[in-house]
Parts: sequence; structure tokens; C-alpha cells
Amino acid sequence: MRVLVTGGAGFIGSQVVDALTARGHEPVVLDALLPSAHREPPPPRPGERRIVADVRDRAAVDAALVGVEAVCHQAAMVGLGKDFADAPDYVGCNDLGTAVLLAAMAAARVRKLVLAGSMVVYGEGRYLCPGHGVVRPGPRAVAELAAGRFEPRCPHCGAELSPGLVGEDAPTDPRNVYAVTKLAQEHLAASWARATGGRAVSLRYHNVYGPGMPRDTPYAGVASFFRSALARGAPPTVYEDGGQRRDFVHVRDVAAANAVALEALSDRPAGTLTAYNTGSGVPHTVGETALALAEACGGPAPVVTGEYRLGDVRHITASSQRIADELGWRAETGFAEGMKEFATEGMRP
Repeated sequence: MRVLVTGGAGFIGSQVVDALTARGHEPVVLDALLPSAHREPPPPRPGERRIVADVRDRAAVDAALVGVEAVCHQAAMVGLGKDFADAPDYVGCNDLGTAVLLAAMAAARVRKLVLAGSMVVYGEGRYLCPGHGVVRPGPRAVAELAAGRFEPRCPHCGAELSPGLVGEDAPTDPRNVYAVTKLAQEHLAASWARATGGRAVSLRYHNVYGPGMPRDTPYAGVASFFRSALARGAPPTVYEDGGQRRDFVHVRDVAAANAVALEALSDRPAGTLTAYNTGSGVPHTVGETALALAEACGGPAPVVTGEYRLGDVRHITASSQRIADELGWRAETGFAEGMKEFATEGMRP
């Protein structure tokens, strides 16, 4: 199957290209090669068809879709950004870009889409109150964060909450501009599917890490920031108290999920979008992650700063049971193994 991979030269996209190629598909790469995502443009693979263009360039997208049967849409501006002044860039790249792509797919009669979604659409994760059961805490207040009180409390009684695994049926509650744009991408894709009879899957990635992860750019994730500090001989700096729970999933596993989802699209009902959490299913704290990388590198121990970012959530960890049950995908790379590999192999620019 010929598959267009937007953002196919990026951290996740390049691994998706490898996974598709290994399974006998023919990827076509569309990537703007933005300096903010690539310190140096990666060379094309042997035989790779690469189109260097922005996904908002309709003529380039039309050309890229010739002969294509399906699309894996990975291109996006990621991260929290500097402040709300970045909102037009996020909306332009993520939402306008997705709209242009979907309009071109509709015209070209391409009816299969795998979307790079994100766990950020949930906001805070799943919490259990001893007295009120499952609750949804509101946004954390600046005064609480500044006082070092990082754990959300029950909105009804103020009791301590126990974090758990969030399922796809949880309400969406995006809490920063990036999160809003990722949810809007899903709504656009669902609208496209209904209008065209297309079939779409959104893979809600949790914290993806691994070799090839961008460093020292806005596209770098928390594991990358820790690894970059250690490469300089500096201790990783951990925000809050390091107790934030995340689900770290290896990039090869995420790439495999894309390939599996793509191949299962023909069995999905026409006119629908299905969301799947794509994580390891095993929570780890940010502090644990920093320590695992430091120990693997033989570097200095992490420093916990107590600093915070208002757009961050405290805990968000996945239940990936639906994708296991329906598509047969499970993450294969364990946390210790994956972090050791990431720490010792380093990162591609």
C-alpha cells in the first residue's frame, strides 16, 4: 500500500516510515524540515520519495497524494510553547494544516487516515476520591502550585485523590493551546470521515521517547531535556516534586501501532473515527525517569526544583486496553530497557 506520511522525516514519523517499509508498504514522505524540529535535515533513505513542503501547501499535498491509498498524519507543532502568543502558530500548523490535508484527501478520494493524536486532550487524568468515587479535578491554582501543593484535590470535599489509568471514554479537557489543537484535529478528522465515508483512527500518544528524539528544540520532550543535561555533564532538572505520573512509550512501539492501525482501517466502520490510547500501560514518575537516565549515563543525580508550568497537568497515564483488545497492539519495550537504550545511544540531531 502506498502511504503518505506527513512529518515523515521527524522523530516519530521517520520510525513510522521504517515500520511501514518493513511490512511491505510504500511510504511517501511529506515534511517541511523546519529548523525548529530538525537541527540538520536528515538525509533521505535509499529509494525514499520525499517532498519538502508544508502540509498547508495545498498544491504540494495534492501532488503527494497521487497514487496514495492511506495517510499517516504525524506533522504537527508540539509542546507547550513559550506563552499564549504562540497560539496562532499552533492553530495554523496543527489545525489549518490538518484541514488542508483532509480537503485534499477528500478531493483525491483517499479514504483512510491514521492521525497522531495525544493524551493531552484529557487534561488531568483519572482520579478516585475515597468518598465521591471517580472525579474530575479542576485546573490547578497558581497559589497552590506556588506553595508547593501539587496534588489535585477532590472538587467536592478537598480529599486527597488516587490517580489511575484514563480510558478513551474519559471526558476531554484540554488545558493548553497545544492540547486544544490536538482535540480540534480529531474533530476535523471525524467530520471528514462522516462527509466522505472515510475511516479514521486517532492514536492518542502518551510520552513518546527513544533514539532520534529531538534535543534542545521546542519539539524535545521531558526525557530529551534530561538526556541533554546529562550529555553536558549537568544534573537533570525536575519540576514540581518529581512525583508527576506519566506513561512513557518507546517510539518503535508507537511506530508499530501506526502500522497496525493502518492495516486495520479496512475493518473499521465507514464514516467514523476511533480513538485509541497508545501507551505502555505502566505509569512512572518524572523523577523516576530522570533517575533512570542519570544512572544509565553514569551522570549526576537529578535536582528537584519545585518550579512549575501552569499548563502542565499533574498525572496522566493511559489504559491501552482498547487498542490491545481491538487491534492486538501492545507495547513491547520495557521502561528500564528503553531508558537505558535511549541514554546510551544518545539522540540524532
